[in-house]
Amino acid sequence: MCFGRDFARLGLVVLASSLGRAENAPATAGGVELRALAQQLWDEHAPAELKAEYELPTAEQLTGWLNQLEAAGRAGDLADFAARAPEARAVLAAIRGLPEFADYAEWAGARLDEMEAAAETLPAPLPGPAPRPGPGPARPVQPKPSGVPLYELWRARLAERRPPERAEGLLPAVKAAFAHEGVPVALVWLAEVESGFNPRALSPAGARGLFQLMPGTARALGLSLLPFDQRMEPERSARAAAAYLRKLHARFGDWPLVLAAYNAGEGRVARTLESQGAKDFAGIAGQLPSETRLYVPKVLATVRVREGIEPAALAVPGLR
Repeated sequence: MCFGRDFARLGLVVLASSLGRAENAPATAGGVELRALAQQLWDEHAPAELKAEYELPTAEQLTGWLNQLEAAGRAGDLADFAARAPEARAVLAAIRGLPEFADYAEWAGARLDEMEAAAETLPAPLPGPAPRPGPGPARPVQPKPSGVPLYELWRARLAERRPPERAEGLLPAVKAAFAHEGVPVALVWLAEVESGFNPRALSPAGARGLFQLMPGTARALGLSLLPFDQRMEPERSARAAAAYLRKLHARFGDWPLVLAAYNAGEGRVARTLESQGAKDFAGIAGQLPSETRLYVPKVLATVRVREGIEPAALAVPGLR
């Protein structure tokens, strides 16, 4: 995705769909009705010169933009990833106004959060001459480094963030599922990062549910996708995710590496460890996708903020 024509067209669908929802759409209007209303508003009110240059994006084009955002996360350049934030913000605004794209909103919101965090990792512009400093307050005590790159950045970003409202009603069953699998129950907060505790959350790649399980992974873990997608059942998906985390820990023996494998794929993490001669996440973070580099510390910082548990204190999987 790039700025320019496509970005301007995306802004138009945000405007048109928002106007339709605010002014004319019935409360029960679905995606087709809202899209038709947005098109009507466009046809009736857009200036002729604007119509000559632009048209409202189709559902296929919106899907394409989502796919391009996902591809940006799979690349390794944090600066390029951070530069996509305005586009991600516009995509998120557009899909929130269209019910047929609503299940993608949590995924898009998480990518935007990571893009904004990526921007904080970039070198600051060189400042001008600064006045000579005088005596100031004592520096606050800094937390002990975790050994996980960008962990402290996420701790600061998440310190005042409230949990998703959905979490309270889901946590008892989800924590019980993790406990049944012998996985630290604090790791249920993975669902906040993955889906905002939205059981219907969907990614452009096809990951779904609280824990964003891909179709093949879900089937391998015993979930059925037809006639009903069991990834959208909170307890079943939690049991499957916990079992997968347990399996990954048996292979990698380290929670940051487990989370990297959960996000980027266990094969990629294993190959990167071997090629870099590394033994931990810090040793391979620079060779992983931008999304994974940001995802691992974000999950661990979320666990710390929600449960008060530092990464090194997460227990190994216990007996089932």
